[in-house]
Amino acid sequence: MHGYEMIQEIGERSGGAWRPSPGSVYPTLQLLEDEGLITSRSEGGKKLFTLTDTGRTEAESGPEAPWEEAGRGIDWDTMNEIRQAGFGLMEAFGQVWKTGTPEQRQKALAVITESRKKLYLILADED
Repeated sequence: MHGYEMIQEIGERSGGAWRPSPGSVYPTLQLLEDEGLITSRSEGGKKLFTLTDTGRTEAESGPEAPWEEAGRGIDWDTMNEIRQAGFGLMEAFGQVWKTGTPEQRQKALAVITESRKKLYLILADED
């Protein structure tokens, strides 16, 4: 696979819980190649990576795949509900910021600040 395919694959295998950035994947691939655990070759303008025999042995003897742990125990329906609530809040805030008066912007900023404080108070078990 090439690096982008790996990023996609990890995202799929983790059920969307983990999608590593190119800035972490490509340096890691270079390190693994330097250590002789993978090899690379260019094909169609892309750099394809393959495990070496040593790399395969190392992978098989290691702990379980990290993407399996990343998605374990996550309630995806609740996670999506939380995401939608956050996106909705930011969308409303953005609309006030773009079209509101200076006074409306200040009120919106106060709401966001107060909401952030209240969320932290939930963790502190305070009202």
